[in-house]
Amino acid sequence: MLPAGKDIVDVEAGKPGRKSDINFFRETQQKFSEKQKFTGDKAYVGESAIKTPKKKPKNQELTSQEKSQNKDLAAERIFVEHIIRLLKIFRVVKERFRLNSEKYVQIIKTICGLVRLRVGTFIL
Repeated sequence: MLPAGKDIVDVEAGKPGRKSDINFFRETQQKFSEKQKFTGDKAYVGESAIKTPKKKPKNQELTSQEKSQNKDLAAERIFVEHIIRLLKIFRVVKERFRLNSEKYVQIIKTICGLVRLRVGTFIL
């Protein structure tokens, strides 16, 4: 995503089936430059290339500074979450993929194109 949710820059569709976000990122990370930085949610904690929110320690509280940093990070990420919501409007993205698995990547990229068209970044 570009900042403020202006456009979808890259799509990694993967394969149909269950896979955790962090494992999928580790498999596809070599496609990006080592200098490339990412912002993620708590599913990516522990990955050095991804800026993630601070988790609350067990039986403790976060400091006010850590809470403030988490809020700032959430303000950056909200645009990504809004685009994910737009993608999930198409049920094929959020539910079990029942079509020909060879067409999965093509269908996901088509849906991303439709979302770009809806957001107003797709130039015809």
